[in-house]
Amino acid sequence: MRKKVIAGNWKMNMLPNEAIQFIEEFSPLVKESNNEIILCMPYTDLFYGLLTAQGTNIKIGAQNMHFEDTGAYTGEISGKMLKSIGVEYVIIGHSERRQYFNETDETVNKKIKKAFENELRPIVCVGETLEQREEGKTEEIITKQTELALQGLTNEQVENTIIAYEPIWAIGTGKTATSDDANNSIKAIRSKISENYGQNVAQRVIIQYGGSVKGANARELFEMSDIDGGLVGGASLKPEEFAKIVNYNK
Repeated sequence: MRKKVIAGNWKMNMLPNEAIQFIEEFSPLVKESNNEIILCMPYTDLFYGLLTAQGTNIKIGAQNMHFEDTGAYTGEISGKMLKSIGVEYVIIGHSERRQYFNETDETVNKKIKKAFENELRPIVCVGETLEQREEGKTEEIITKQTELALQGLTNEQVENTIIAYEPIWAIGTGKTATSDDANNSIKAIRSKISENYGQNVAQRVIIQYGGSVKGANARELFEMSDIDGGLVGGASLKPEEFAKIVNYNK
C-alpha cells in the first residue's frame, strides 16, 4: 500500500515570521495524521521552517535547485546547500519554472540526478496545457515528460522519485480535473514507468495530483486508485484549509 504524500507549495509567499507562525498553527492540527506532510517554502524561510518543524511530523522542502554543486551561477542555490541545512525534499520542473524560467526536460533530468547525489528526494512535476488537452495529447505529453525526466535513473531512484501530475490549465485557476480524469492520467504515467522500469517499481512510485486541490475535493481525489496525495498551491497557505486536505481521511 503506497503512502499518501501531501505537499504544500508556497511559491513566492510567506516571510520567515509568517512561516514560523504557520507551522505553529498548523502542526497541532495535523499531529495525528498518518500521511506524509511536506511544506515546500522559499529559500529565505527554509532554515526557520526546519527549526520550527523540529519534533513535528512535518517535513521541509525547497521549490527548486541548480544542477551543479558549486559554480558561477549568480542567484542560484545548489542541492548541496539545501542538504547542508537539513532540507529533505525539492520540487523540480514545476510548470511555472518551465514557463517563466526556461526549464527544459533536459535540465529537469539533470536536477533530479543531482538531487539524488545530495540525498534529496525530488518532487517532479509534469502536466499538459489546455491547448494540448483540447488536442487530445494529454497522455502523450505527460508520459513523454515523465520518460525524459527519469532518463538514466536506477530503478531504486525512480522508486524514490515523487511525481506530481499537475495539468497546467488547473493550476491556480479554480478548475480541477475530474477525479476520474486525474486518475486516468496518473495511470498512464504509472504504465509508462512500468514499461521502462518494471511493474514492481511502477507500483511503488508515489504519484500525486496537483491543480486547485482544496479541503472540499481532497477526499474524492485522494481515494482514487492511483492518486497518492497532492501537491497543493494556494490552499497550502492557510493552516486550517491545508489541515483539512491533510486530514481528508479522518
